[in-house]
Amino acid sequence: MYKILIIEDDRTIARVMAEYLRKWNYEVIYVTDFKNILKQVVEFHPHLILLDVMLPFFNGFYWCGEIRKISKVPIMFISSMQDNMNMIMAMNMGGDDFIVKPFDLNVLAAKVRALIRRAYSFQGEINVREHKGAILNLSDATLTYQDKKLELTKNEYKILELLMEYAGKVVPREEIMQRLWEDDNFIDDNTLTVNVTRLRKKLAQLGLEQFIITKKGLGYMVK
Repeated sequence: MYKILIIEDDRTIARVMAEYLRKWNYEVIYVTDFKNILKQVVEFHPHLILLDVMLPFFNGFYWCGEIRKISKVPIMFISSMQDNMNMIMAMNMGGDDFIVKPFDLNVLAAKVRALIRRAYSFQGEINVREHKGAILNLSDATLTYQDKKLELTKNEYKILELLMEYAGKVVPREEIMQRLWEDDNFIDDNTLTVNVTRLRKKLAQLGLEQFIITKKGLGYMVK
């Protein structure tokens, strides 16, 4: 079970985040002593830290620097300030991601899963995904179907990998965009639509016309 430490001085927000993330089978606690944050990090030994920027005594940037002296644990900053300077400062201080208040808890969970997946994915896992005869090669970002092979762009590959990973389930648009954000190429909602449209055209060339289904207002799925 992955452990998450929430460093957020608004007790209500901290409690709501903790309760929601526990539903995803994470072990979650939140800091109550903001003078001794580093001590709690060492004692709890979390796999992920959710760190607010504005805190009592010292801000989140300070604590991120202190944590980075002893640990490479993934850190996601939380802030009500959306300006680029705060985001840049967070990344420069050693943060791994950034989420702006107020945020949807589903988006928070998607970001948490993505960050944990990046940090703790195991080597040597099976390097293909298969669904209804379509085989996605995770090593070279190609799709094979009925002896035909298709080269995918980086974004097309990431979209298809996620949809095939959760085949038969709707994947929210926000979670797909988060997967595309992993290398700092920020993608908005319209850009996602363009990428999916291009991917569908390529899939049609292989005879997979209805491989990706749109669930209006929810997201996409393969079924």
